[in-house]
Amino acid sequence: MISSQSMEKEVFLAARFEALGVVLSDRQIGQFIRYTQLLAEWNEKINLTAITAFEDVAVKHFADSCAPVMFPDLAEKLENAAVADIGSGAGFPGIPLKILFPSMKLTMMDSLAKRIRFLEHVCGELGLEAACVHGRAEDLAKETRFREAFDVAAARAVAPMRILSEYCLPFVRKDGLFLAYKTAQPEEELAQAERALKVLGGGEAQVLRFVLPETDYGRSLILVSKQGKTPAKYPRKAGTAARNPL
Repeated sequence: MISSQSMEKEVFLAARFEALGVVLSDRQIGQFIRYTQLLAEWNEKINLTAITAFEDVAVKHFADSCAPVMFPDLAEKLENAAVADIGSGAGFPGIPLKILFPSMKLTMMDSLAKRIRFLEHVCGELGLEAACVHGRAEDLAKETRFREAFDVAAARAVAPMRILSEYCLPFVRKDGLFLAYKTAQPEEELAQAERALKVLGGGEAQVLRFVLPETDYGRSLILVSKQGKTPAKYPRKAGTAARNPL
């Protein structure tokens, strides 16, 4: 028998996604709820997230990660796309997007082996097919199998744009997309990143703004198309981009 508490979670989750324009299947609802349980269990062993209450996880992690679904052109790009989640951490935005877009070919990358083990465990528990790769973005982007190999490179809560661009754009193929999750007012970050985007082969940035369901919490998605190849010398050695941004 399903408990009333479980039913309340299912209803809450379904309502928040309906606000995004998505009707979740029973399987997807079950995957998201199991994900919250795994986050809570593993968060006691390794530092995954400071957001732990179910309602907050559902909105601030899951709905936020899945915000691209509100923009039809962007959602279409994610269907069947090869997506790299750079600095995936606890799996955001990669795992929620994979639940929403099962046809997406997901690769999650993180520099901490413990987090990779968590991501592998989550994928196994939720029945998701995804690659979980241990390593720093600066090193992985030099590998032939990853270099300019993805339709989309996404990152959430990793670094300022002028640093993040050097982490992400080398993974994106020409005519692909660099997708960054940012605050409601990213203009200053974008201005500082203008040179980096140009040097790394990126085009003009597009900002898509949204508000998280049932909140006044404004957020934005920054989309940068890949217009040219990233010069071979980028990304620079690990830590260089953070110390000396372009």
